[in-house]
Amino acid sequence: MALNNIYNDILMDHNMHPDHKHKLTAASDYKVAINPQCSEDEVLIKKGINPSCGDEIVLEINVENNIIKDAAFNGQGCAVSQASTDIMAELVIGKSVEEALALTDLFIKMVRGEETDEKKLEQLDEAVALKDVAHMPARVKCAVLAWHTLSEMLKERQNK
Repeated sequence: MALNNIYNDILMDHNMHPDHKHKLTAASDYKVAINPQCSEDEVLIKKGINPSCGDEIVLEINVENNIIKDAAFNGQGCAVSQASTDIMAELVIGKSVEEALALTDLFIKMVRGEETDEKKLEQLDEAVALKDVAHMPARVKCAVLAWHTLSEMLKERQNK
């Protein structure tokens, strides 16, 4: 497995020019997820850390009527973790919480090499560019950091 298969144009573009690496704009109608009265329009915030390499992100998503209206992140780490987070944010905006969870599960299976069906993987759009990470176990945790963080965040929301 050549490294250039992982560090492709899509990954490098998202790493060098992330569209979603910023804080969400504070709108007057935002409600913080820890507010138990919050149900219709909320901002969820969760920190994700990869203890094996030190990559970390703070993921923010705005959910209204069960649809992810916006997503943003801040953090530091390798190109794989930062690009994967930016790609994930782009993919889940406009999706329902359930659709985002399904995409998260599919992505994790892909980078673990458990899902290889090209037709199913089309749902991941640009995230498919990280498919070859499955051949480099040391990078899998970097690629899945944001996706695990999102999954945990959304499942915690559902269990409230």
